[in-house]
Amino acid sequence: MTAGLPKTGPLRALGAMSGTSLDGVDAAVVVTDGVTISGFGPTGYRAYSEAEQAILRAGLGQWSGPEVQAAADVVETAHLELLADLAGEADLIGFHGQTLAHAPRTRGTLQVGDGQRLSEPLQRPVVWDFRSADVDLGGEGAPLAPFFHHACARHIGASRPLAVLNLGGVGNLTYVDPRIERPELPGSVLAFDTGPANAPINDLMQTRLGRAFDLDGQIARVGTVETGALELFLAEPYFTRMPPKSLD
Repeated sequence: MTAGLPKTGPLRALGAMSGTSLDGVDAAVVVTDGVTISGFGPTGYRAYSEAEQAILRAGLGQWSGPEVQAAADVVETAHLELLADLAGEADLIGFHGQTLAHAPRTRGTLQVGDGQRLSEPLQRPVVWDFRSADVDLGGEGAPLAPFFHHACARHIGASRPLAVLNLGGVGNLTYVDPRIERPELPGSVLAFDTGPANAPINDLMQTRLGRAFDLDGQIARVGTVETGALELFLAEPYFTRMPPKSLD
Protein backbone atom coordinates (compact mmCIF):
# COMPACT_ATOMS: atom_id res chain seq x y z
CA MET A 1 0.00 0.00 0.00
CA THR A 2 1.42 3.37 -0.93
CA ALA A 3 -0.54 5.71 1.34
CA GLY A 4 -2.88 5.72 4.32
CA LEU A 5 -6.58 5.05 3.85
CA PRO A 6 -8.68 8.21 3.74
CA LYS A 7 -11.41 6.99 6.09
CA THR A 8 -12.77 4.02 8.02
CA GLY A 9 -15.91 1.96 7.42
CA PRO A 10 -17.18 1.07 3.95
CA LEU A 11 -14.88 2.23 1.16
CA ARG A 12 -15.35 2.68 -2.56
CA ALA A 13 -12.65 0.32 -3.81
CA LEU A 14 -11.63 0.54 -7.47
CA GLY A 15 -10.21 -2.81 -8.54
CA ALA A 16 -8.28 -3.39 -11.76
CA MET A 17 -7.41 -6.75 -13.33
CA SER A 18 -5.20 -7.73 -16.25
CA GLY A 19 -5.46 -11.49 -16.76
CA THR A 20 -3.47 -14.15 -18.55
CA SER A 21 -5.65 -13.88 -21.65
CA LEU A 22 -3.77 -10.60 -22.29
CA ASP A 23 -6.84 -8.97 -23.84
CA GLY A 24 -6.87 -5.84 -21.69
CA VAL A 25 -7.59 -4.27 -18.32
CA ASP A 26 -10.96 -4.48 -16.56
CA ALA A 27 -11.87 -2.14 -13.72
CA ALA A 28 -14.85 -1.84 -11.39
CA VAL A 29 -15.86 -0.06 -8.20
CA VAL A 30 -17.29 -1.98 -5.25
CA VAL A 31 -18.46 -0.46 -1.95
CA THR A 32 -17.26 -2.69 0.89
CA ASP A 33 -15.93 -2.79 4.43
CA GLY A 34 -13.67 -5.68 3.42
CA VAL A 35 -16.17 -8.31 4.54
CA THR A 36 -19.56 -7.41 3.08
CA ILE A 37 -20.63 -5.72 -0.15
CA SER A 38 -22.99 -2.76 0.16
CA GLY A 39 -23.03 -1.56 -3.45
CA PHE A 40 -21.36 -1.28 -6.82
CA GLY A 41 -20.11 1.64 -8.87
CA PRO A 42 -18.95 2.30 -12.45
CA THR A 43 -16.91 -0.11 -14.55
CA GLY A 44 -14.46 0.28 -17.42
CA TYR A 45 -12.29 -1.60 -19.90
CA ARG A 46 -9.13 -0.75 -21.81
CA ALA A 47 -8.00 -3.20 -24.50
CA TYR A 48 -4.37 -3.98 -25.20
CA SER A 49 -3.25 -3.27 -28.77
CA GLU A 50 -1.63 -6.04 -30.81
CA ALA A 51 1.76 -4.40 -30.24
CA GLU A 52 1.17 -4.28 -26.48
CA GLN A 53 0.03 -7.90 -26.44
CA ALA A 54 3.25 -8.89 -28.22
CA ILE A 55 5.31 -7.14 -25.55
CA LEU A 56 3.38 -8.83 -22.75
CA ARG A 57 3.65 -12.21 -24.45
CA ALA A 58 7.42 -11.80 -24.77
CA GLY A 59 7.63 -11.36 -21.00
CA LEU A 60 5.66 -14.50 -20.09
CA GLY A 61 7.77 -16.97 -18.14
CA GLN A 62 10.49 -14.38 -17.49
CA TRP A 63 11.54 -13.39 -13.97
CA SER A 64 13.77 -10.44 -14.84
CA GLY A 65 15.39 -8.64 -17.74
CA PRO A 66 14.37 -6.13 -20.43
CA GLU A 67 11.27 -8.09 -21.46
CA VAL A 68 9.94 -7.85 -17.92
CA GLN A 69 10.57 -4.10 -17.73
CA ALA A 70 8.92 -3.55 -21.11
CA ALA A 71 5.87 -5.50 -19.97
CA ALA A 72 5.70 -3.46 -16.75
CA ASP A 73 5.72 -0.23 -18.75
CA VAL A 74 2.80 -1.45 -20.89
CA VAL A 75 0.82 -2.55 -17.83
CA GLU A 76 1.32 0.69 -15.93
CA THR A 77 0.48 2.87 -18.94
CA ALA A 78 -2.71 0.96 -19.73
CA HIS A 79 -3.88 1.05 -16.12
CA LEU A 80 -3.21 4.76 -15.79
CA GLU A 81 -5.23 5.49 -18.92
CA LEU A 82 -8.21 3.49 -17.67
CA LEU A 83 -8.12 4.36 -13.98
CA ALA A 84 -7.74 8.09 -14.56
CA ASP A 85 -11.39 8.17 -15.62
CA LEU A 86 -12.58 6.20 -12.58
CA ALA A 87 -10.30 7.26 -9.73
CA GLY A 88 -12.59 10.12 -8.76
CA GLU A 89 -15.19 7.51 -7.79
CA ALA A 90 -12.81 5.67 -5.46
CA ASP A 91 -11.34 5.91 -1.97
CA LEU A 92 -8.58 3.45 -2.85
CA ILE A 93 -7.37 1.37 -5.78
CA GLY A 94 -6.58 -2.35 -5.98
CA PHE A 95 -3.87 -3.02 -8.57
CA HIS A 96 -3.13 -6.64 -9.48
CA GLY A 97 -0.63 -5.96 -12.24
CA GLN A 98 0.17 -8.62 -14.83
CA THR A 99 1.32 -12.14 -13.99
CA LEU A 100 4.40 -13.06 -16.03
CA ALA A 101 5.68 -16.03 -14.04
CA HIS A 102 4.05 -18.25 -11.41
CA ALA A 103 5.82 -21.17 -9.72
CA PRO A 104 4.64 -21.04 -6.09
CA ARG A 105 6.34 -24.27 -5.03
CA THR A 106 9.75 -23.26 -6.35
CA ARG A 107 10.57 -19.70 -7.42
CA GLY A 108 7.48 -17.81 -6.27
CA THR A 109 5.22 -15.55 -8.31
CA LEU A 110 5.77 -12.36 -10.33
CA GLN A 111 3.20 -9.68 -11.17
CA VAL A 112 4.70 -6.65 -12.91
CA GLY A 113 3.49 -3.14 -12.23
CA ASP A 114 4.46 -0.69 -9.49
CA GLY A 115 1.62 0.62 -7.32
CA GLN A 116 3.60 3.73 -6.41
CA ARG A 117 3.70 4.78 -10.07
CA LEU A 118 -0.11 4.70 -10.11
CA SER A 119 -0.73 6.22 -6.70
CA GLU A 120 1.06 9.50 -7.29
CA PRO A 121 -0.66 10.61 -10.54
CA LEU A 122 -4.06 9.21 -9.50
CA GLN A 123 -3.84 10.76 -6.01
CA ARG A 124 -5.26 7.65 -4.38
CA PRO A 125 -3.78 4.98 -2.07
CA VAL A 126 -2.99 1.83 -4.06
CA VAL A 127 -3.02 -1.73 -2.69
CA TRP A 128 -0.90 -4.04 -4.85
CA ASP A 129 1.32 -7.15 -5.03
CA PHE A 130 -1.54 -9.32 -3.75
CA ARG A 131 -0.08 -12.78 -4.35
CA SER A 132 3.48 -12.65 -2.99
CA ALA A 133 2.72 -12.75 0.74
CA ASP A 134 0.44 -15.77 0.32
CA VAL A 135 3.16 -17.62 -1.61
CA ASP A 136 5.77 -16.64 1.00
CA LEU A 137 3.55 -18.24 3.66
CA GLY A 138 3.27 -21.49 1.69
CA GLY A 139 0.10 -20.74 -0.26
CA GLU A 140 -0.51 -20.93 -3.98
CA GLY A 141 -1.22 -17.23 -4.53
CA ALA A 142 -4.15 -18.21 -6.78
CA PRO A 143 -7.03 -18.12 -7.48
CA LEU A 144 -7.26 -14.49 -6.46
CA ALA A 145 -10.96 -13.80 -5.81
CA PRO A 146 -12.56 -16.53 -3.61
CA PHE A 147 -13.21 -14.20 -0.65
CA PHE A 148 -14.95 -11.80 -3.04
CA HIS A 149 -17.03 -14.69 -4.38
CA HIS A 150 -18.11 -15.49 -0.82
CA ALA A 151 -19.09 -11.85 -0.28
CA CYS A 152 -21.05 -11.87 -3.56
CA ALA A 153 -22.93 -15.02 -2.57
CA ARG A 154 -24.01 -13.44 0.70
CA HIS A 155 -24.80 -10.15 -1.07
CA ILE A 156 -27.34 -11.85 -3.36
CA GLY A 157 -28.86 -13.72 -0.42
CA ALA A 158 -27.81 -17.21 -1.49
CA SER A 159 -29.00 -19.76 1.04
CA ARG A 160 -27.14 -22.87 -0.09
CA PRO A 161 -23.68 -23.72 -1.49
CA LEU A 162 -22.79 -22.59 -4.98
CA ALA A 163 -19.81 -22.59 -7.32
CA VAL A 164 -18.25 -19.81 -9.38
CA LEU A 165 -16.37 -20.87 -12.52
CA ASN A 166 -13.98 -18.44 -14.20
CA LEU A 167 -12.58 -19.26 -17.64
CA GLY A 168 -9.80 -16.74 -18.20
CA GLY A 169 -6.38 -17.63 -19.50
CA VAL A 170 -6.47 -20.30 -16.78
CA GLY A 171 -9.69 -21.83 -15.46
CA ASN A 172 -10.48 -21.68 -11.77
CA LEU A 173 -13.34 -22.70 -9.52
CA THR A 174 -14.58 -21.36 -6.19
CA TYR A 175 -16.95 -23.40 -4.01
CA VAL A 176 -18.78 -21.18 -1.52
CA ASP A 177 -21.05 -22.00 1.42
CA PRO A 178 -22.78 -18.66 2.17
CA ARG A 179 -24.42 -20.13 5.27
CA ILE A 180 -21.02 -19.75 6.95
CA GLU A 181 -20.65 -16.11 7.90
CA ARG A 182 -16.98 -15.49 7.15
CA PRO A 183 -14.86 -16.87 4.32
CA GLU A 184 -11.86 -17.76 6.50
CA LEU A 185 -13.89 -20.22 8.61
CA PRO A 186 -13.57 -23.98 7.90
CA GLY A 187 -15.89 -25.24 5.15
CA SER A 188 -16.70 -21.75 3.89
CA VAL A 189 -14.59 -21.59 0.72
CA LEU A 190 -12.61 -23.95 -1.50
CA ALA A 191 -10.82 -22.56 -4.57
CA PHE A 192 -8.28 -23.88 -7.06
CA ASP A 193 -7.20 -23.69 -10.70
CA THR A 194 -9.02 -26.34 -12.73
CA GLY A 195 -6.69 -26.29 -15.76
CA PRO A 196 -5.85 -24.30 -18.89
CA ALA A 197 -8.69 -22.29 -20.43
CA ASN A 198 -8.39 -19.53 -23.04
CA ALA A 199 -4.60 -19.09 -23.05
CA PRO A 200 -3.68 -22.20 -25.08
CA ILE A 201 -6.61 -21.62 -27.43
CA ASN A 202 -5.44 -18.07 -28.03
CA ASP A 203 -1.88 -19.29 -28.62
CA LEU A 204 -3.10 -21.84 -31.16
CA MET A 205 -5.23 -19.25 -32.97
CA GLN A 206 -2.28 -16.86 -33.14
CA THR A 207 0.16 -19.52 -34.35
CA ARG A 208 -2.06 -21.23 -36.93
CA LEU A 209 -4.37 -18.48 -38.16
CA GLY A 210 -2.81 -15.17 -37.11
CA ARG A 211 -5.85 -14.30 -34.97
CA ALA A 212 -5.78 -13.17 -31.36
CA PHE A 213 -8.67 -15.44 -30.29
CA ASP A 214 -11.60 -17.54 -31.53
CA LEU A 215 -14.40 -14.96 -31.67
CA ASP A 216 -17.58 -16.39 -30.11
CA GLY A 217 -16.06 -19.87 -30.40
CA GLN A 218 -16.92 -19.94 -34.10
CA ILE A 219 -14.05 -22.25 -35.06
CA ALA A 220 -14.31 -24.51 -32.02
CA ARG A 221 -18.04 -24.89 -32.59
CA VAL A 222 -17.59 -26.67 -35.95
CA GLY A 223 -15.04 -29.15 -34.60
CA THR A 224 -15.40 -32.51 -32.89
CA VAL A 225 -13.72 -33.87 -29.76
CA GLU A 226 -10.73 -36.08 -30.54
CA THR A 227 -11.24 -38.54 -27.69
CA GLY A 228 -7.77 -40.07 -27.76
CA ALA A 229 -6.16 -36.65 -27.47
CA LEU A 230 -8.59 -35.64 -24.71
CA GLU A 231 -7.76 -38.68 -22.60
CA LEU A 232 -4.05 -38.06 -23.13
CA PHE A 233 -4.50 -34.48 -21.97
CA LEU A 234 -6.52 -35.51 -18.89
CA ALA A 235 -3.80 -38.01 -17.92
CA GLU A 236 -1.66 -35.02 -16.89
CA PRO A 237 -1.02 -35.51 -13.12
CA TYR A 238 -2.21 -31.98 -12.32
CA PHE A 239 -5.84 -33.03 -12.78
CA THR A 240 -5.69 -35.68 -10.06
CA ARG A 241 -3.74 -33.59 -7.57
CA MET A 242 -5.84 -32.41 -4.63
CA PRO A 243 -6.25 -28.66 -4.01
CA PRO A 244 -4.79 -26.23 -3.19
CA LYS A 245 -3.16 -26.02 -6.61
CA SER A 246 -2.54 -23.40 -9.27
CA LEU A 247 -1.12 -23.07 -12.79
CA ASP A 248 1.24 -20.62 -14.47
